[in-house]
Amino acid sequence: MNIMIIGASSGLGRAFMDGLGDTGDQLFGVARRVPDASTNSPLSSAPKQHWIAADLAQPQAAAQIAASSPDVLDVLIYNLGIWEDTAFSDDYDFLAQSDLALKHLVDVNLTGALLVLRHLLPHLLRSTQARVILTGSTSGLRQSGRPEVAFGATKFALNGLADALREGYRDQNLAVTCLQLGYLNTTDTLQVPLAQAIARDDGQTIPVHDVVALVRSLLSLSSASFVRELTLPAIKDTRF
Repeated sequence: MNIMIIGASSGLGRAFMDGLGDTGDQLFGVARRVPDASTNSPLSSAPKQHWIAADLAQPQAAAQIAASSPDVLDVLIYNLGIWEDTAFSDDYDFLAQSDLALKHLVDVNLTGALLVLRHLLPHLLRSTQARVILTGSTSGLRQSGRPEVAFGATKFALNGLADALREGYRDQNLAVTCLQLGYLNTTDTLQVPLAQAIARDDGQTIPVHDVVALVRSLLSLSSASFVRELTLPAIKDTRF
């Protein structure tokens, strides 16, 4: 299986690189800055890792990624998501955001996804069981209780993107899943014991271990089914 992860250098994306795939699989990590090979986790020793340097804020990046993609791509995970300055804090103010910063956010979170999909769909449709996984956010759900305007808008838009993509390629059995993720603990990598990662924020954040386990389950499904959308909040998130 050939798996590509957009936004793979750190946090959840790096956990995907370290925790997905089995012997014989190939993982293609896309990042603005490619990590040093010496930082590869021992957990990723079975599947072979490849790295592609690309900045999704730049319009030519999607074509560059496609040129480095294998001819047949089985799984595409779009894991990029940036937010406004002072987001998720009491200091957040939409009116204080610059026009340039808002445009950059939309370019990375949404335009980048559209362009990557346009260029990589031919590679995906050559697979016998093609899957696209979009990492959304609970901030993009209706009545999310969050005030971050641009971030919430782009994550909300991913659902529309996913719906249209499914309908356009349903006859070719393209499975598209949108993961609506709550607050993540990205401080503790997969190398940190799960019990320790759980304890860090007393139930207020989700260990990356859980998201990786969930995606591994999605990739184990047969071609007869798929998960359309899944919401994963932290157990003590009072919004849900």
